[in-house]
Amino acid sequence: MSQKMIKPAAILFSVIVLICFGYLYTQLNSAYDGEDTFFTISPGQGFSKINYNLSEEKIITNPGFFHRYVKLKGELTSFKAGTYEIKNGMTLSEVLYELTQGQPILTKITIPEGKNLYEVAALMQESKVTKEKDFIKAAKSSELLKKYNIKAPSLEGYLYPETYKFAPKSNAKNVVMAMVDVFNDKTKNLNFSKSKLTKHEVVILASIVEKETGASWERPTIAGVYLNRLKRPMRLQADPTTIYGIWEKYKGNLRKRHLLEKTAYNTYRIDGLPLGPIANPSTAALSAVLNPAKHSFLYFVSKNDGTHIFTPTYKEHLRAVREFQLNIKNRKGKSWRDLKKKQ
Repeated sequence: MSQKMIKPAAILFSVIVLICFGYLYTQLNSAYDGEDTFFTISPGQGFSKINYNLSEEKIITNPGFFHRYVKLKGELTSFKAGTYEIKNGMTLSEVLYELTQGQPILTKITIPEGKNLYEVAALMQESKVTKEKDFIKAAKSSELLKKYNIKAPSLEGYLYPETYKFAPKSNAKNVVMAMVDVFNDKTKNLNFSKSKLTKHEVVILASIVEKETGASWERPTIAGVYLNRLKRPMRLQADPTTIYGIWEKYKGNLRKRHLLEKTAYNTYRIDGLPLGPIANPSTAALSAVLNPAKHSFLYFVSKNDGTHIFTPTYKEHLRAVREFQLNIKNRKGKSWRDLKKKQ
């Protein structure tokens, strides 16, 4: 081949190399030109779905090139579940680094003791962790009830009250499982066999105890009252159980008609424990049921300051009702909120 023919071929090759290099450079340095945003990778999500979502959200413009680039870098399986911040001006390589090496954004959320699953679901939505309806659906999932061997309408009682960190837009089922796993971890050292109740019954009673008082020192006494009633047997007649049974239509005031309505949770109308837990108790409430105070009390009435007066007879109970509930002087200016100031 003559030198005259080699020279044009070399020039052509150089041009092709330059074009390829320019293409690669352009693609690798093409920057995300949208507003700062968040991108979520769900647990178990494969690269194809991640690539598709990045393209749909206009974070990358060439999913085909991104696939080849990620494969070349050996990062196809390096993506981590979580939510990441994608900033305006990020290049393709910076996006890849953020999704494989960066720290996911987590939302801190505190679930107070004694909240029921509907209240927890509302908190989850408010914190943008997961949708309220999705959380409730997951908590009632037959799949998860079977997984944890809980024979109840839902995982109520096992959504442990704690401070959590979840990624925004988390999968509701994963959030619920995380909470039940914390319950199991927190209660692993409790000796449920010391009670005549089953473990699930202990959780049910603990949820009632949790709702009945904000005074931590009263929990064992209240647990003792309910256990005394179960032994008699006497109906528990616990307002919080009645409220739970009508939760979706409850407007904040418990009326006589509510007490007369027969539900699986109205302990004014049914014997023994309600169908399931009515809230998510703390280990302190569970311990109170497992280690109840020994006494003869069968009744208690609010003193309007977050604490209660306990009595062994109905006659004494009525006297306490007159003194603390019917006597306006003993109600005026008092609130259970004052209890927090004392603790």
